[in-house]
Amino acid sequence: MSTKRFFLAALLVTVVLAGFVSYYASSKPDGLEKVAQDKGINAQEKDHALKDSPLGDYGVKGVDSERLSGGLSGVIGVAAVLALGGGLFWVLRRRGPAQDEALGTVGSSPLKDG
Repeated sequence: MSTKRFFLAALLVTVVLAGFVSYYASSKPDGLEKVAQDKGINAQEKDHALKDSPLGDYGVKGVDSERLSGGLSGVIGVAAVLALGGGLFWVLRRRGPAQDEALGTVGSSPLKDG
């Protein structure tokens, strides 16, 4: 399998999980949240400041269908992480020899000159 096909398949699986399968996730509290409830630690719990943001509370503001809102939120989250990660990799990518030469960094390794 080529790298391109692998990444496309991984993207498809991620979008399906975030957009469709996430709707069936348990609405019961996870371990830490359950302990906080049982021990009364969450008695002074307050809503997050960004609760009313466009993607607050695991949904898309203005979309009435809970299923569609949650699915869109997941897909938007996947796209945001992919864009941020892809942008970071693009900025930090290794440069080829032609780019190194243009930057004047060919042969200037501190290990070689040391």
